[in-house]
Amino acid sequence: MNINKKQTYIALGLTACTLLQAQETKRPNIIYVFPDQFRNHAMQFWNEAGFREHVNFKADPVHTPVLSRFAKESVVLTSAHSNCPLSSPHRGMMLTGMYPDGSGVPLNCNNTRPISNLREDAVTISDVLSQNGYDCAYIGKLHLDYPTKNNPQNPGTYVEKRNPVWDAYTPPERRHGFNYWYSYGTFDEHKKPHYWDTDGNRHEIREWSPKHEADKAIEYLTKDRDPQKPFYLVVSMNPPHSPYYSLEDVMEEDYNLYKDIPLNELLIRPNVRADLAKKQKSAPYYFASVTGVDREFGRILDKVKELGLDDNTIVVFTSDHGETMASQLEDPKNSPYTESMNVPFLIRYPGKLKPQVNDVLLGTPDIMPTLLSLAGLEKEIPASVQGQSLTPFLKAASCKRDAPKGVLYIRNVDGEKDAAGKVQSYFPIARGIKTHRYTMAITIDKEKQLKEILLFDDKKDPYQMQPLDADKNKNIFKQLTKEMAKLLKKADDPWYREKVLPAIISYDN
Repeated sequence: MNINKKQTYIALGLTACTLLQAQETKRPNIIYVFPDQFRNHAMQFWNEAGFREHVNFKADPVHTPVLSRFAKESVVLTSAHSNCPLSSPHRGMMLTGMYPDGSGVPLNCNNTRPISNLREDAVTISDVLSQNGYDCAYIGKLHLDYPTKNNPQNPGTYVEKRNPVWDAYTPPERRHGFNYWYSYGTFDEHKKPHYWDTDGNRHEIREWSPKHEADKAIEYLTKDRDPQKPFYLVVSMNPPHSPYYSLEDVMEEDYNLYKDIPLNELLIRPNVRADLAKKQKSAPYYFASVTGVDREFGRILDKVKELGLDDNTIVVFTSDHGETMASQLEDPKNSPYTESMNVPFLIRYPGKLKPQVNDVLLGTPDIMPTLLSLAGLEKEIPASVQGQSLTPFLKAASCKRDAPKGVLYIRNVDGEKDAAGKVQSYFPIARGIKTHRYTMAITIDKEKQLKEILLFDDKKDPYQMQPLDADKNKNIFKQLTKEMAKLLKKADDPWYREKVLPAIISYDN
């Protein structure tokens, strides 16, 4: 080969390489903001024209002007559901695309539950994005690690003295591709948060955590990311999660919007229980947190626009589960009720997703493959993923015939314990399904015999106040168990593997 030809080939090779790099850098950025315990009903726009026609409930009387603006630019889902409405199981599903049994996180993580710990060998969305040239950042609450005595500031100890231990430090080898780190396990003092940075340094902060986390997100966007790479930024805010009882928990400016409103004008859902008076008193603080989170989300959006990133950035606003807030149960979560399972899911991708209200049924394991597909990485979705990409349905104004027919409901509790009180297994106490019309949940006892069936017609009874008798609605119940069995099989769930309640659930369909 003569010199001129060789130089030409080298130049062509460099050009091709440069073009490939340019194509890679055009991959969309992804910002994923998910406050904890934020129910779908706590968004002001559901009472506005263009949105209220798509739901059969009234929005909580909240001030969320940022979300109202963002909704008009986004695909807004009416039927996004947290399959296992607890913090840790949801996060495991969100990151891995697997149900709790597969992700390794069937229960909320604390040091009494060594069996609930995000698998080190699991392939997460951040692993995939990092391997495909993304700069990956995690800010805020993680709650996916079994706490061990790995305190970087005091080796050989836990990071807190509480018993059981809930908070945890996540060492670099467990960060799954996140190269920027400013996070903690779980800690519920909203105006005294702490975080460990990328190098393991602990930061004690004395301001409301969503404000500080928005500051750090803005700092990352402005100067801490690699500007030559697309980025994946997760911002996990703890409020409106409890505590929500005093001005130690919220910003006073937000509380002032609600403090003088009678409780019966704040808690407008007809299924609010009068006997949960103590919980009712937390409503002004809960809604104050909702408003504060809305404002901090707006600050992040403003910076994205200021930096000229908005046209090529996917932005998601969602939550890990809802909040009953004195409806149905005292427990704010971990139930099949709408207030617990139904979560916000708003996704904006200018030029790629047309703003619309969409009723496609989304479950938590669907989030990972959907985002990877939208980022042009559909071929990189791991074989371990049990969810499905909903991208085709997000691009349509309504659900198509082959859209999901139901979302699996999962509730687990502690199983056997050893002599030291450590949980050695989990017990799959309830399974169910949420469809566009019905909610069903089946609970078993420790002998795996039928204990309870909850069945609601959510179209006729949107506040789930009139449970249906399964025996008197046999056709409906049979169809729901048939669809649930398909989902249990797809999830390789213990109920499917052990054929729980075979007399009423047909697993051979």
